[in-house]
Amino acid sequence: MTLTELRYIVALAQERHFGRAAERCFVSQPTLSVAVRKLEDELGVALFERNRNEIAPTAIGARIIAQARTVLEESQVVTQLAREGKNPLLGPLRLGAIYTIGPYLLPRLIGPLTRLAPEMPLMIEENYTAVLAERLRQGALDIVILSLPFHHPQIRTWALYDEPFVVITPPLHPWRERDAIGAQDLAGEDVLLLGEGHCFRNQVIEACPDCIQDNGQDHRLRGFEGTSLETLRQMVASGLGVSVLPLTAALSSPLAESLLRVKPFQGQPPQRRVALAWRRSFPRQAAIDILRQAIRNAELPGVTYLDESIGPA
Repeated sequence: MTLTELRYIVALAQERHFGRAAERCFVSQPTLSVAVRKLEDELGVALFERNRNEIAPTAIGARIIAQARTVLEESQVVTQLAREGKNPLLGPLRLGAIYTIGPYLLPRLIGPLTRLAPEMPLMIEENYTAVLAERLRQGALDIVILSLPFHHPQIRTWALYDEPFVVITPPLHPWRERDAIGAQDLAGEDVLLLGEGHCFRNQVIEACPDCIQDNGQDHRLRGFEGTSLETLRQMVASGLGVSVLPLTAALSSPLAESLLRVKPFQGQPPQRRVALAWRRSFPRQAAIDILRQAIRNAELPGVTYLDESIGPA
């Protein structure tokens, strides 16, 4: 078997279609089909179930394909180690960020990172935590910026900063004269939250469980759901309700001064801990260090940068 054949079966497992897998591998469909069949003959097992509508891995095929991904990632390490010996800050860095962090950190990060590593451009992807974690594990991304807690045996994390949450209201809301808002006060309001799949939604509900109602098996939001923090902000500005945002998101738009009021929480505010995550096998340690330094140099407003003693996990 060859690394090329392993790339073919991984691509076919992802695309579930010979034509699309061949395009992804930049070969003809017959070339890919013959190579997959040759590998199956060599191994003596069927890797895929074939029918007219879809190609799906067999049970043993799924296990072999998972191992093939590991082999391909480790083979990349050999090349990356050679590049690191020359210059670990040379070449693109594939960076992922969750939706509630990327739009507010990245604009401040690009300048400091470019000054520290001018030959290391960013290839950026924003997505949900679960999607980014899987792409990181598969080697499609190098580093991910996400919110803790996050645990995976193949992935290390390094805590970067703590970010408080704040309440945003329309300008004429009854809370406009208050200096701070208690978490318990949200229970009586129409609270706008992100939809399912966003870890920030879960963090807000953890800080204010009464933001949702429990009617037996029917969990209903008191307010409405938004697809992004920007959507929530616009709906609050229009007077639909109140919401909770990370501080960097609340302060990132002129709306924060004209059509919104930003209020801190009373006492110790709820917050999130933002971290870098990367595969334990990722060889460009200098790139991780430079990225950490650039994020600190970005000087995000209102966050508490963490000491190195917090350390990687």
